[in-house]
Amino acid sequence: MFSFRTAYRAFCSFHLEAPPRHYLRLAAKMHSKVIIIGSGPAGHTAAIYAARANLSPVMFEGMMAGGVAPGGQLTTTTEVENFPGFPEGITGSELTDKLREQSTRFGTDIITETISRVDLAARPIKVWREDADGDNDAPDTCDALIVATGATAKRLHIAGEDEYWQRGMSACAVCDGAAPIFRNKPLVVIGGGDSACEEATFLTKYASHVYIAVRRDAFRASNIMAKRAANHPKITVLWNTHVAEAKGNGKQLTHVVLQDAKSGEKRDLEVSGLFYAIGHTPNTAFLSGQLDTDETGYLLVKPGSTITKIRGVFAAGDVHDKQYRQAITAAGSGCMAALDAEKYLEELEAEEQEKAAAGKL
Repeated sequence: MFSFRTAYRAFCSFHLEAPPRHYLRLAAKMHSKVIIIGSGPAGHTAAIYAARANLSPVMFEGMMAGGVAPGGQLTTTTEVENFPGFPEGITGSELTDKLREQSTRFGTDIITETISRVDLAARPIKVWREDADGDNDAPDTCDALIVATGATAKRLHIAGEDEYWQRGMSACAVCDGAAPIFRNKPLVVIGGGDSACEEATFLTKYASHVYIAVRRDAFRASNIMAKRAANHPKITVLWNTHVAEAKGNGKQLTHVVLQDAKSGEKRDLEVSGLFYAIGHTPNTAFLSGQLDTDETGYLLVKPGSTITKIRGVFAAGDVHDKQYRQAITAAGSGCMAALDAEKYLEELEAEEQEKAAAGKL
């Protein structure tokens, strides 16, 4: 069975006299004070703070975890213009690279593998890599675990999507809506809930007109959000409508094919942008229900913190934040997680010292 570790070992045997240091760490299981699962803004910010606190964090950045490259949803974004410190903007991939460089600069050990399961009841906490051989393969262990695996935007994978994704198609209006390719252009939002209404309303700041394609004859959104969108002069709601295909000029999206949900009739709609607003899936399957979640799968934390129901386990970024879902809020959450983890480890050390002292009496 294919695994990243096997492929990497083969590469090293053909191209290198010996595997580089980080591969040696990759092959050997280890114990760490802090393990961070995830490599988006939350994960890397947690790593930077933890490393600067001399906690020697280990990050499992994932290998196409959730179908996304290391770096998470940020890698699927083209221009990022709302992250402080970059007045000219920066691409999502470039920002991810800078975050990674800063993490490694302070000593974070980054391993390009995916964690497939965990045992949060064990002490130390146990995590297994994706190609682990069942219970026979030894886990990596840690005293504190930061879960920063994010949430993956739901997509419909319509015809033409692979060609025009991030060339007129997006799943984040707040992230991408102000981009020049969308300004003063007609846009379409797919969805019928609060997110669709909110994102369509947001896009009216930049678009010439916004269409909302709703597959039913009514919104699922709250009454106030639905009324706000339906009554907006720059929004047209397309009831009982599916978007069947994305088309363009080979460089960017120019129109979509709409299909009537009742009659099946198809027609073209000229738009320069398509935005999915059909929800996100928190990347928590590997936890196997060991942490509490809300009804939509987002991890629950103690208000005002990143502390989960299990001591020593912390949640950062979009894996628990279903309201804001921005790179900058994820980064702030990562900072909180590192500080919470540092405090927990100090408490743990004090407890161990007390036990050791009691044993000598």
